[in-house]
Amino acid sequence: MDRLANTVRPYAWGSTTAIPELLGIRPTGEPQAELWMGAHPGAPSRVDRGAGPVALSDVIAADPEGELGPEAVRRFGPRLPFLFKVLAAASPLSLQVHPDLAQAAAGYADEEARGVPVDAPHRNYKDANHKPELICALTPFTGLCGFRDPDETAELLAALDVDSLKPYVDILHAHPESDALRELLTAVLTADHDAMAETVEEAAHAAERLSALGGPYADAYAAYASLARHFPGDPGVIAAMLLNHVRLQPGEALYLGAGVPHAYIDGLGVEIMANSDNVLRCGLTPKHVDVPELLRVVRFEPGVPAVLRPEADADGEELYATPIDEFRISRYVLVAGAAGHPLPSGAPQILLCTSGTVRVRTTHVPGELTLARGESAYVPAGEQVEAAGDGTLFRATVAL
Repeated sequence: MDRLANTVRPYAWGSTTAIPELLGIRPTGEPQAELWMGAHPGAPSRVDRGAGPVALSDVIAADPEGELGPEAVRRFGPRLPFLFKVLAAASPLSLQVHPDLAQAAAGYADEEARGVPVDAPHRNYKDANHKPELICALTPFTGLCGFRDPDETAELLAALDVDSLKPYVDILHAHPESDALRELLTAVLTADHDAMAETVEEAAHAAERLSALGGPYADAYAAYASLARHFPGDPGVIAAMLLNHVRLQPGEALYLGAGVPHAYIDGLGVEIMANSDNVLRCGLTPKHVDVPELLRVVRFEPGVPAVLRPEADADGEELYATPIDEFRISRYVLVAGAAGHPLPSGAPQILLCTSGTVRVRTTHVPGELTLARGESAYVPAGEQVEAAGDGTLFRATVAL
């Protein structure tokens, strides 16, 4: 096993304090948005096996089966199929959606055939993979996830009493749910820019007023008013009003599958995703928004987001169950003086300590790492380890 040296990504929406506090280091004053753990080519973790720091991606490329195991290579290819992160949002991320596997493969092939440079700002598909993801809160965490019931959204919009929103309320009342949501999102994203900017401003003022009055949508109104302060005039503010406002408590998680519109607003969390950069944006961003392609990918299915809570087994592993195989995430809440917990072997895994201190020990040859808060380790497939200590350990691996 290897201690990981990880890269912090300084995106503008990042917190200046949350990741430094987790790592026990002094803040720089600059945003520190994401701590990446894994072998993504954009910022691979580094390991040192005696010859100096080496990118984990290079270590895996030199011996895929030895590092990942034959079964993982057969199913996912010769690379780590997930990216593990700590995400620290101080302001909203873009409103976005991810394609499914077939859509990603077709979109990537089409843009390759048309000669769209992979780094072009208007390119949608950076690779041929899908990007399901899960966010687990380490602090109270807020976001937007999936379409709210259209009748409830109609009630929310009507209460704003903004004349230019009234046709949208009529759409929600007049059509089947999926058709109404599609028509409404299309109308919002294709509206005249100046007219929409006025609508956003009026709606934001109304939302701020209503948030102070309490009621079932008070938190959602406050969130929408905040979005408008960060992105004045952005059509994504109105698009966001179609979505469920979600607040996670520490330990709770959301799984985000293909086609589900979402945005993270604020908080610190552990995130895991399939190894892909495919994002289609709906708004809350100065970046490219491809409306026709977005509408092709979005699933216009209303519903209440399923908040995941970990399910414990007899060995003390608390699993966040998801329907995909590229990643599997769980945690161990370790108690001082208790016996070590053997961790399943046979697949590559990354271990992250998020509280206290955790000792990870190899069981077939002598070796031990002590992980403090924010520190992580990579364990190759087949390496048998156990964890003990007094703290919380997240385990990221693949489902075989």
